[in-house]
Amino acid sequence: MSAALQSAVFAALSADPAVVASVGTAVYDALPSGMLPSIYVSLGPETVFEQDDKTGRGATNRFIVSVVTDVPGFYAAKVAAGAVCDALHEVDLPLTRGRLVSLRFDRARALKIDNGARRRIDLTFRARTEET
Repeated sequence: MSAALQSAVFAALSADPAVVASVGTAVYDALPSGMLPSIYVSLGPETVFEQDDKTGRGATNRFIVSVVTDVPGFYAAKVAAGAVCDALHEVDLPLTRGRLVSLRFDRARALKIDNGARRRIDLTFRARTEET
């Protein structure tokens, strides 16, 4: 169900008006080669934990969505990060496999990267999925 969740998250972020207003069409599952825009959203690492119970199979997915920018300061990155959180908050994403039981924001980490030339905010989300 991990691939289905990733596809649904990507589709939701790519279609969300506030995310699009913050980063344009720069939502990536895999970074393109060549020049990157000055601000973008990237789907990142994921950890999956088995959550089977007597009613069926399930999983908890912890995944990271990153906002990266070369715009000075953290303001633009925080605006985009807020849009990402809002787009995924309590949303009922349709999955091509299984069912999304819950999707919650877990934490954020803001840092400077590339010797301070760029900013990155890593947003960690926790999703619970189950087989249908």
